[in-house]
Amino acid sequence: MVYAIGFVLFALGITASVALHECGHMWTAQATGMKVRRYFIGFGPKVFSWRRGETEYGLKALPLGGFCDIAGMTALDELEPEDLDRAMYRQATWKRLLVMSGGILMNFLIGYLLIVLLAVGWGLPRFDQPPATQLGAMSCVANMGPDQKALPCTGEGPAQLAGLQRGDQVTAVNGVKIKTWNDFRAETEKQTGTFTYTVERDGQTLQIPVTPQMAVIYQEKNGTPKTVAKVGVGQDYYAPVQHNILSAIPASGAFTGQIAVRTVESLAQMPSKVVDLWHAVTGGTRDPETPVSVYGASKIGGETAEHGLWSMFVLTLASLNFFLGAFNLLPLLPLDGGHMAVVIYEKLRNLFRNRKGLPDGAPVDYLKLLPATYVVVVLGGAYMILTLVADIVNPVKLFP
Repeated sequence: MVYAIGFVLFALGITASVALHECGHMWTAQATGMKVRRYFIGFGPKVFSWRRGETEYGLKALPLGGFCDIAGMTALDELEPEDLDRAMYRQATWKRLLVMSGGILMNFLIGYLLIVLLAVGWGLPRFDQPPATQLGAMSCVANMGPDQKALPCTGEGPAQLAGLQRGDQVTAVNGVKIKTWNDFRAETEKQTGTFTYTVERDGQTLQIPVTPQMAVIYQEKNGTPKTVAKVGVGQDYYAPVQHNILSAIPASGAFTGQIAVRTVESLAQMPSKVVDLWHAVTGGTRDPETPVSVYGASKIGGETAEHGLWSMFVLTLASLNFFLGAFNLLPLLPLDGGHMAVVIYEKLRNLFRNRKGLPDGAPVDYLKLLPATYVVVVLGGAYMILTLVADIVNPVKLFP
């Protein structure tokens, strides 16, 4: 039930983000004197609508986005004679750029406000985390109950008895090299007797023998008990930094800057992820760093809610808004960045024409840009379908 609630809440969060993105376009257009003819959430058949002033607001059957219809977005737009002077393509460059960037700025604002909420409610996670296989807190080994909760235990665990220390970085388990904590856990759990950890400590490589303790765990998928080897150690991590509302404002700004860098890196890696996505669809291991669809993101939202990790839920939704904003900045039609590129081109072209004593040129003919637009739409659609299929047949798994 909690998973379903988290899934639905995250899907609603995405829908709200898209709706507010379009509000960013609408509000800036209205503020600069342009005419907004329609504002709808969703696509397809109209469910209902109402008119307020000169704008029709409504909901369509497929809540997979939304749109804001501004009169005269291009010179191809059919206009009533009385709307000609308010046509978007005839407005000052700064007004057009403001309206085109309004949705992007809205996504960035949503992301920032969610980060402020995260900072006050749960604390901001640190990006300078220790290596993935660095050992953290150590304790006794506890059996697990059917409810997935650890049962009481006492005394020192195998890791402590073997002389392992917090901060040790494990590079191999019984000779098998590891890179992730899941690798560490999987290799440890399959041991049946004394084995050796290869550990990096203070610049030295140590071989530390450990005698594990057998413990009962319950598998999440089917709830059946399983006996595995345990040593009583957790992964090391730096705790989130808690803030009050005043300190959260600048701290969230700095944190947003760090996310911005990672978002740009993710965008740059998108073309190279096609191979990884195809590998996942055809039965290979799903790389957790591959993009996810709306369905996949909602599934992650459901899983984080199911595990009580609402901070990760909020962070994921914030990151998605930053990604949507950055993605729309790309200078490709039909994205907002593509329209902004056209506006900037027209401005620069007219500046050069004016210097030569020539009048402003005609608006860019969008019909000539249609072939390039279709290429972007087809390639983008194919990428989205590939991502959706990967999320269905081989989803990203945050939890083992």
